[in-house]
Amino acid sequence: MTPSTLPSSKYAPDKLTDRLWVLAAALMWSSCGLFVKSGLFSDWPRAAEGSLLAFWRAFFVALVLAPMIRRPRFHVCLVPMAACFAVMSVTYLTAITLTTAANAIWLQATSPWWVFLLSVAFFREPVVRRDLIPLGFGVLGVGTILFYEIREQAVVGVLCGLVSGVTFGSVILFLRRMRQENGVWLIALNHTVVALVMLPWVIWMGIWPSSGQLVVLACFGVFQMGIPYLLMFRGLRSIGSQEAAAIVLLEPVLNPLWVYLAGWETPRWWTIVGASLILAGLLLRYVVWEGLARRRG
Repeated sequence: MTPSTLPSSKYAPDKLTDRLWVLAAALMWSSCGLFVKSGLFSDWPRAAEGSLLAFWRAFFVALVLAPMIRRPRFHVCLVPMAACFAVMSVTYLTAITLTTAANAIWLQATSPWWVFLLSVAFFREPVVRRDLIPLGFGVLGVGTILFYEIREQAVVGVLCGLVSGVTFGSVILFLRRMRQENGVWLIALNHTVVALVMLPWVIWMGIWPSSGQLVVLACFGVFQMGIPYLLMFRGLRSIGSQEAAAIVLLEPVLNPLWVYLAGWETPRWWTIVGASLILAGLLLRYVVWEGLARRRG
């Protein structure tokens, strides 16, 4: 039995620990570009690559997590969460194949704005002033990058990236609302829905991965998607969705960095400027603000 399947009462929420869980999730999510831009799937049709990757990634996550499910039960938020997750998976991977890895991840990085707006407007979550620091710097950083990026990219890729941002933010909110439920059940359900919805299309396409590609896809699903979502869910025990979305802004900073270090894409100057603004906001929130709060305390 994994920690996320145990009753929350046996694990007293600790904010620092839960922040580290979300941080670890962001680090693992940031490896997406390494899988997608590796060239291992270059024999697949470019227009279908994103959808095929979404299916196989979801398939392996569901396959691994299904035997670990304990105490599944229905919750009113399950249906909209699963729907948002399915749309997010397809649109993000489509964006990353039709545009650059940097462009796709920055478009999805608009999610903290949507988390803030939706959590306040629909879920009546309080506005936490200190969490507005990384959010504000994130607006400046992501906005700077998108101002230059979207002028040179395919319209379909840009729209897919924006939709993935809205739906990713919605998934975070729904996971936060259901934080007392079984985490493995929620994550497995999301990926099972994606796999089942896309299965007829995959069969119709008739494009099947090689044995080597299957190994990579299994790692892609479990390491880059399944485990990080379990970590995120664990972190949402004691931190709000607005703060979690702000911490996850570290993902778009690292994603193009890994791709650059691998020698596959070189980020442009505005990406570096935008990433620096995001990092500045996170440092102000978690180093400067927290340091001052400890001194006052």
